[in-house]
Amino acid sequence: MPELVVLTEQLLAPVPGGTGRYTRELLHAMVKHAPAGWTVVGVTAKHRDPSAAGIPGAEGPRMMPLPRRALTLAWEHGLRLWPGGHAVHAPTPLAPPVPRRGCSLVVTVHDTVPFTHPETLTPRGATWHQAMIRRATRQATAIVVPTAAVAEELAQYAPGPARVHVIGHGVPAVLEKLPEPDAVERIVERLRLPKKYVLAVGTVEPRKGLDVLVEAMARPAAPDLPLVIAGPPGWGNVDLAMVAADCGLPPGRLRLLGKLTDSELAVVLHRATVLAAPSMAEGFGLPVLEAMAAGVPVVHSDAPALVEVAGGTGVPARRNDPWALADALHTVVASPGRTAELVRAAKVRAAGFTWDKAAESLWSLHVGLSRATHPELHR
Repeated sequence: MPELVVLTEQLLAPVPGGTGRYTRELLHAMVKHAPAGWTVVGVTAKHRDPSAAGIPGAEGPRMMPLPRRALTLAWEHGLRLWPGGHAVHAPTPLAPPVPRRGCSLVVTVHDTVPFTHPETLTPRGATWHQAMIRRATRQATAIVVPTAAVAEELAQYAPGPARVHVIGHGVPAVLEKLPEPDAVERIVERLRLPKKYVLAVGTVEPRKGLDVLVEAMARPAAPDLPLVIAGPPGWGNVDLAMVAADCGLPPGRLRLLGKLTDSELAVVLHRATVLAAPSMAEGFGLPVLEAMAAGVPVVHSDAPALVEVAGGTGVPARRNDPWALADALHTVVASPGRTAELVRAAKVRAAGFTWDKAAESLWSLHVGLSRATHPELHR
């Protein structure tokens, strides 16, 4: 019986981030669309309690014999410690070397930030990702990227014989609609949400450009609205409260919500006046797509992947330019007619991105590779 092993270690990371959401949503959809006869198994490093990496309908999580750090080092140094099965999908560059012919490995490379903006990662993180991505493009059976922008950059920075497939993300069902009205009111009250606000969603780290957004909101051209930021703190000691004080953003204009549940995020997203995505670099920009689907206007940086995902339905601003970002936010708030047109177009565009479609494309890839390497399993 063919078995697809999906590495779910990212679900147990201290800050799962966007790759954690990708792993969970994709695995849910892959279980749903598994071809007849296929088994889906989640695999992690050795943990005391790996239950947070469990996905209904998938077997496991099955654990490797090494804890996370040791497993990472082992795979980094080429130890052929295979997680089982003849087909493996690695939703991040944390992936094993392929041990022998007949085993297929598909690796998702979310972005080329380690090459284009290494200063936005820890030195160790940038070096590790560069090495693992280069190895993946040389040794994996296939590579999956979320946008054509990443495919083009990957060919420049880490060329290799592995064929690259562009497969986009989707919008989680829990974010496409609001909870029941009573639950919404409880969330609004608990989070003390303003009636109108500019929203940013993402881990608070240097690459996300949230410090630039705070500066932009202090500019005279910016809309006179609170700035709400939803996301856990990451690396880099980005102190947004200090940035606000330094640039003169009035007290009370900045709200840091930290990590939210999916239900809380759905409420915060749907009630936003505009979503700002000022990242210096992205591979896809899932919050942009989620806002598009929710009918929230989007201001995004000119990072190529964000431009590609928005497809002309957002308002772009130059990266690392608080003045340009303030002007773009003002345009959205001050031009309701034009903004409504963009929102309508964005909802239509967002409807074309689904996790079901992503899963079906990945299954087509994995089944095709399996037929080539193990024809006896498909007779």
